[in-house]
Amino acid sequence: MQSKRYSPDLTPPWKKQRPAPEVPADPDLVVEEVTTGFCGAVIRCEKTAEGPTVTLEDRFGKHRVFPMTPRGFLLEGKAVTLVRPQGRPAPGGPARTASGSLAVPGARARVARAGRIYVEGRHDAELVERVWGDDLRIEGVVVEYLEGIDDLPAIVRGFAPGPDARLGVLVDHLVPGSKESRIAAGVTGDHALVVGHPYIDIWEAVKPSSVGIAAWPSVPHGQDWKTGVCRALGWPENTGAAWQRILSCVRSYKDLEPALLGRVEELIDFVTAGGGG
Repeated sequence: MQSKRYSPDLTPPWKKQRPAPEVPADPDLVVEEVTTGFCGAVIRCEKTAEGPTVTLEDRFGKHRVFPMTPRGFLLEGKAVTLVRPQGRPAPGGPARTASGSLAVPGARARVARAGRIYVEGRHDAELVERVWGDDLRIEGVVVEYLEGIDDLPAIVRGFAPGPDARLGVLVDHLVPGSKESRIAAGVTGDHALVVGHPYIDIWEAVKPSSVGIAAWPSVPHGQDWKTGVCRALGWPENTGAAWQRILSCVRSYKDLEPALLGRVEELIDFVTAGGGG
């Protein structure tokens, strides 16, 4: 009599984990690594002695390298196995906004919240709109610009921020001991947050490589910074035209310095944490 042959794997079929679909790790595909929760876009794949790896870049420009293990990533919330792309990268993957967030096709703009974000100058407002505009409309956050930080205390008093109407403010060149830092400290509270970047002007928050220059020029103290930059770069001394030239080079968050990215994201999180809208 012939004995039956049994598989050494005695796991019931209903308990066995189904293999995850294989997805080519094409550039700009956005995935989440399952063990760390790190979410980012695929930058490159490499073959190493330990096995293939993938490098991800998050919205702040931070890079992390992960092994391409089975079921090692989440794509739109579902486990997948990343594999090295073959030949030309295939189009696809979730669309992203300029800020790096997953796009929401067909989403309508939310009714504006009572909360607001103020930025210091028209150029700042245009840059925020270019990179975060889609996100802000979905969240219902309106961005307005200040003519100067000297007016901030009066603006905060008039706005009267509260739990359902939070106020976030982005300030240029916010460094310890400066006039800007003293004004910021005087208006910051539970429902008003003032953050800043270290750059003299918002122009400097755009990566020089994106603009096609080696570095932002050093302008002598006492000279108008924007005019000085135009002179040093050999551009016509028309700061409005120069800004449009710079702005046209910004296509996504990757063209901005991390010091600005983090501050804007912080303000959006702060304002949307309120209950207004």
